[in-house]
Amino acid sequence: MTRFIMPIVLVGIAVAVFFTFTTPLYNEIAELRATQASYDEALANSKALENERDKLTQKFNSIGSDNLEKLRKLLPENVDNIRLILEIENIAAPYGMTLRDVKYNVAPIATADAGEIQGGIINSVSSDYGVWDLEFSTAGTYVNLISFLKDLESNLRIVDVSSIDFSSSGDNLNAATSQTYQYRFKIKTYWLKN
Repeated sequence: MTRFIMPIVLVGIAVAVFFTFTTPLYNEIAELRATQASYDEALANSKALENERDKLTQKFNSIGSDNLEKLRKLLPENVDNIRLILEIENIAAPYGMTLRDVKYNVAPIATADAGEIQGGIINSVSSDYGVWDLEFSTAGTYVNLISFLKDLESNLRIVDVSSIDFSSSGDNLNAATSQTYQYRFKIKTYWLKN
């Protein structure tokens, strides 16, 4: 009988040692394998992203410098308000229209969560680009206004005319075609966020 007790005790001790020491070690190995699998997946994603980056870099480098400059003018990487005002002034100059009462950044209020400026100035429509509002007034004939708007439309910089308010001066009523009007423009332009 004592012959059977000793092996049973040894088997019991072996089972106890297995569950006490081996099972936690086995669980730790399983966790490490799961971690390794997640790292392998992250590494594979990283390699896929590197390949995509290389393809995009190759496409970007294949764009000619003239076209690249046009793209930067179309949708700049910052607001670049002074350059925009100068461009609009250059478009208006051939028609004898000078920009006056230029307004922007009137009472900006920054919001912490959206990172945008409210109050009709810089609005965040999307996380990829921002919208910048500009107001100015000018004077000219109706024919010059139409020509100015056509040139503004064909300019590379994306500009949306939000509103045009106009009034007549009243003292220039000689001929309907040469009458000078006062115009108040509100426009929007866009810029890329990095």
